[in-house]
Amino acid sequence: MKNNQLRKHLKFENVHKERLSHYKKILGKCGDHVFFDKNIEVMRYPKNIFIGDNVVIKEGTKICTCNENAKIYIGNNTTIGYHTFIFASDCITIGNDCLVAPFVYIVDSDHTIEKKSLINEQPNMSMPVNIKSDVWLATGAKILKGVNIGQGGIVAAGAVLSSNVAPYQIFGGIPAKKISERK
Repeated sequence: MKNNQLRKHLKFENVHKERLSHYKKILGKCGDHVFFDKNIEVMRYPKNIFIGDNVVIKEGTKICTCNENAKIYIGNNTTIGYHTFIFASDCITIGNDCLVAPFVYIVDSDHTIEKKSLINEQPNMSMPVNIKSDVWLATGAKILKGVNIGQGGIVAAGAVLSSNVAPYQIFGGIPAKKISERK
C-alpha cells in the first residue's frame, strides 16, 4: 500500500476487515486493502460497482448505480473523501491514484428541460464520466455528465465542471474554466 499521509495514519481494525469482507461479497469487484469507513451507502445495483486495491472510502459516501446497466469503476490507490456522492446512470470511471476530496458530487446524468412537459416527467439524459489517473477533485467540486478529465487534471474547490479537462490542466469556477496548468 502506498504510504501517503492519510494511509500512514489509517488504522485497519477488525471492524474495517468485517466491512471489507461484506463488500467483497456484494460488489462486482472489491480489491485488497480497501478501507471502508462507517456509514457508507452502496445503493441499488452493487454488483455493477468495481473497486481496485488500496482504495479509501471515507464516512458518508454514497455510491449508486442507478439502473441495471450502469457501472462505476474506482481505480487502485484512490481516496474518496467524506460525504462524496457518485451516481451513475451510464458509467463513471475514476482512475488510479486519484484524490476525491470531501463533498464532491459526480453524476453522469441530468434531465431535459423542455417547456412542453412537467420537469419531473422529462427523460433522464446520461453520458459517461471518465476521470483518468492522478486527478485531484477538490472539496465541493461538481462533475457533470459527459466530462472527461485527463491524466493529472485538477478541479478546484467548489467548481462546477461541465467541460473536458486536458491532461495536467487546472479548472476552477462556476462554470469551471481553465485557470492554470500543473508544472
